[in-house]
Amino acid sequence: MSDLGNKAVFSKNLQYYMDLHNINRYDLCAALGFKYSTVSEWLSAKKYPRIDKIEIMANYFDIQKSDLIERKKSNSRHINEKNNIISFPVIGEIAAGYDSFVIEDWSGETIDIPANYLGGRNPSDFLVLKVHGDSMYPLYQEGDKVLILKQSTMNRSGEIGAIIYEDELVTLKKIEYVYGENWLKLIPINPNHPPKLIENEELEHCRVIGIPKLLVREL
Repeated sequence: MSDLGNKAVFSKNLQYYMDLHNINRYDLCAALGFKYSTVSEWLSAKKYPRIDKIEIMANYFDIQKSDLIERKKSNSRHINEKNNIISFPVIGEIAAGYDSFVIEDWSGETIDIPANYLGGRNPSDFLVLKVHGDSMYPLYQEGDKVLILKQSTMNRSGEIGAIIYEDELVTLKKIEYVYGENWLKLIPINPNHPPKLIENEELEHCRVIGIPKLLVREL
């Protein structure tokens, strides 16, 4: 098959699995740390990804690498569900502390989560991050993996959420606020760490990533 043919086959297969999981280009980039322009070039068959990128995507969709790079012999395709287990990439770290930058650097680590734990939601609605630090001890500990439901608002004051502040610092904290007032407070569980107040114009540089739904801890 020609290089152009390889690009076209990969483009078609990638689009198929994105559609199957209701994932758009932004979702794929956020989950795997790819550049939007790079994914666009793959989908338009202008470029062909390196084999390590293909492996990352195959692991993300829980399929074989051949499912992405080979032409299908029939119209039927399938996802290997592994007994209804979904494999999530651990795409980076989230601080249980302050002053830690957003880290999205997938090392190849994954965790398997039963599909019924997702509550009927699409896997693309979630991401998995690893906890770094001890400000949320003992509820969250160093090295814990947290399944986070992606959403841009909190459900209620006092709920634990993953939040970015100062545009680039990320943390996991209990978040308190009052509707109509221009402040929120990031509160650690560990009493050895102080709360942090974010108010007025600082709120413009602050956004919620999501809500933790499942804790995975190695014993």
